[in-house]
Amino acid sequence: MFRGINTINLDAKGRMAMPARYREQLLHHCSGHLVVTIDTNHRCLLLYPVPEWEQIERQIESLSSFDPMSQRVKHLLIGHANDLELDSSGRILLPQELRQYAQLEKHVCLIGQGKKLEIWSQEIWNQQRDQWLSESTTDGELPDKLRSLSL
Repeated sequence: MFRGINTINLDAKGRMAMPARYREQLLHHCSGHLVVTIDTNHRCLLLYPVPEWEQIERQIESLSSFDPMSQRVKHLLIGHANDLELDSSGRILLPQELRQYAQLEKHVCLIGQGKKLEIWSQEIWNQQRDQWLSESTTDGELPDKLRSLSL
């Protein structure tokens, strides 16, 4: 559903205009209802259409409450989840606390990741992308699924 990269400006209130190519899909797929939460591996936000988020939330909720790592994931992902809705101008208001976590200021990058979108500070995205591109594939073993992938 979501692919590609879009550079977007946040307005002074923390609103982000959804690119036109995604608006119709979001209105059709989830009536413009979205969930945003933090990414626990990177300083970015994860943006899901509600039906996609509900599947993930069920999986997270089913994790053991006795396992510390499972509890951590529950606290971070579900605890930071916020419901959003596209406004009549096709914008979403990103909560201040989440904008602070991801260090979002004026310039952000919206990165398509299939069933979700990632929202990055443009500066942090550029640094992370450059780091990934400079890393050697010999730094770690490729999983079998990646070795057999043909591009």
